[in-house]
Amino acid sequence: MDPNKELEFINLLDENQNLIHKVCRLYTNDEASHKDLFQEISIQLWNAYPKFRGDSKFTTWAYRIALNTAISLFRKKKRTISTIEFDSTVHRFEYKDYDYEEEEKLKQLYKGISNLNDIEKALIFMYLEDKDYQEISEVLGISQINARVRMNRVKNKLKQLLNP
Repeated sequence: MDPNKELEFINLLDENQNLIHKVCRLYTNDEASHKDLFQEISIQLWNAYPKFRGDSKFTTWAYRIALNTAISLFRKKKRTISTIEFDSTVHRFEYKDYDYEEEEKLKQLYKGISNLNDIEKALIFMYLEDKDYQEISEVLGISQINARVRMNRVKNKLKQLLNP
């Protein structure tokens, strides 16, 4: 990969790694799994970056890869994640620990979200990130109308789970 493209990727990943942490938080229950999934998503982003054309925002593209990686890994109940060797240039960005204390007030919400299926989790995650239905539909590969209908169902289901 071109050194300028490498640096561009590293900067984009560094600026947006919080979105990867949020996906990891939704699909893992412990720190070790969180770090493993973070690494796997980073690898998948790295492998796919040469094909990123810029038709959508980097975050939209990254959400799609992160969610697809998380869903496919945990649907298969695959707990060991194979890794590849990074070229030394990839290590230029610094892994920042996720601040779990900041998320403590959302503990109940995450508990409710953990009872949702994989697609429902992805929908509510995108909604909580203030993504519009256009972006949600692009990331999940569904129509905007389908995204709206599913979102309403998920909201109702979450209300039932949080307020039985």
